[in-house]
Amino acid sequence: MKYDPENIFGKILRDEIPSTRVFEDDDTLAFMDIMPRANGHVLVIPKTPCRNMLDATPEQIAAVMKTVQRMSRALMVAFDADGITLQQFNEDAGGQEVFHLHFHVLARHAGDRLGAPGKMGDQAAIQQNAEKIRTALLDC
Repeated sequence: MKYDPENIFGKILRDEIPSTRVFEDDDTLAFMDIMPRANGHVLVIPKTPCRNMLDATPEQIAAVMKTVQRMSRALMVAFDADGITLQQFNEDAGGQEVFHLHFHVLARHAGDRLGAPGKMGDQAAIQQNAEKIRTALLDC
């Protein structure tokens, strides 16, 4: 399959649609999921085009994983979390819905359950969670 630059994450990278960004470096972007399944549900993407893990370069994967680790540490602090869940999907059969490589990073607490997928989050709560993450990043 071929990468489509008109995917929603490509549009976010080009600032064609709004997003709540929490971290950015030369190679990656981390932003809040608008349909969070947990408080502090963050998406991490490469800034360069790739559909998923199957066509990503080793450099893209390394850059994304570096940011995933940094975000994981920040979420642990920001939400006093007990752990982190990472989710990553490839192609339709693998559950991928947006065809730009991305990792879901979710703060977790012992005994909690993920929220239902596909449910829009409260934007005020998402903004508050983003600020908690930005503050935690100062120490991570």
